[in-house]
Amino acid sequence: MVGHAFMGAAHSHAWRTAGRFFDLPVRLELTAVCGRSSQRAAAAAERYGWGSYETDWRALVARPDIDVVDICTPGDSHARIAEAALAAGKHVMCEKPLANSVGEAEAMVDAAHKARQAGVRSMVAFNYRRVPALVLARRLIEEGRLGTIHQVRAQYLQDWLVDPEFPLAWRLRKDRAGSGALGDLGAHSIDAAQYLTGQRISSVGALLETFVTERPLPESASGLSGKGGSERGRVTVDDAALFTARFDGGAIGVFEATRFATGHKNAMRIEVSGSRGALAFDAESMNELAFHDRSEDPDTAGFRRVLVTEPTHPYLDAWWPPGHLIGYEHSFTHQVRDFAEAVAGGTDPRPSFADGLQVQRVLAAVETSAAALGVHIPVPAAHS
Repeated sequence: MVGHAFMGAAHSHAWRTAGRFFDLPVRLELTAVCGRSSQRAAAAAERYGWGSYETDWRALVARPDIDVVDICTPGDSHARIAEAALAAGKHVMCEKPLANSVGEAEAMVDAAHKARQAGVRSMVAFNYRRVPALVLARRLIEEGRLGTIHQVRAQYLQDWLVDPEFPLAWRLRKDRAGSGALGDLGAHSIDAAQYLTGQRISSVGALLETFVTERPLPESASGLSGKGGSERGRVTVDDAALFTARFDGGAIGVFEATRFATGHKNAMRIEVSGSRGALAFDAESMNELAFHDRSEDPDTAGFRRVLVTEPTHPYLDAWWPPGHLIGYEHSFTHQVRDFAEAVAGGTDPRPSFADGLQVQRVLAAVETSAAALGVHIPVPAAHS
């Protein structure tokens, strides 16, 4: 695994746990973790259960005792690590968004396609696809329970940047992160909307805003916390993104991603409305799905709360009795399970790098539209 901060901790937990709760066709060994600092990489290896550590990702990729490379670094290094790992015959899991630009994402898709001919697999890590309530939502839509899909409403609301003295962490620098709330949060909503509906976003009209344009340079930063010094630097990404969208199947959507939604910590919300019904999900109540069936008696019809903890629900036969809740970390464990099963079975795990490229093209179209004062911009399709 390359990178060992917030996402590295979540992925480490998943690699440790998946084989203990699911009957996997392979044995997972946490062989090596990589970080730039020898001291921090060694501490991460000890803390998260990795057998060794490296300080150069090239050395890690070259090791013959490694079969899979999991990329948990900022977006500016995804492409070169993934391309090198695939060329070395390593299966690759890469955190979202896939890259910092469409060009980088296209190169990664090309590398993945070439590697696939030799049986080497790759996947982009959109973990919300593995939340049981959202997988159940997709199942209901596929079964036709919502009828013709008309509208999608998606929000991803956080507030950890409201304080203007929060330091200029890497997520606030375009050269490291690619974009701000748009790529960090909006990428999840874009992928979830396309995953649930089975439709591709085909055009967007957008607005981006940066509320705090200068912040203290960081003395320290970890995850979503940090400490700033006396010097200041310029914020080069968006704080909030709003856009409307058309889907190629006829639906329309409205999206909001912000790290300035005061009072919201991780409200990844999505609602899908159709001719026969509707459903809604909020990650702050991630074991629940709201479902409405409009064929019911109108005197008593309405959204009802479905507690998604039954053993018949996706993934949950491996966990606890009904009513015993699971958490954020389980989505990563489910992700590892699916990845391991696909690789062992010689099939392509999803979402693919091509799926990640599709999201990247939507992100790019949003930025282009915002720069053109909201003009609707077409989104090219990314072919597998």
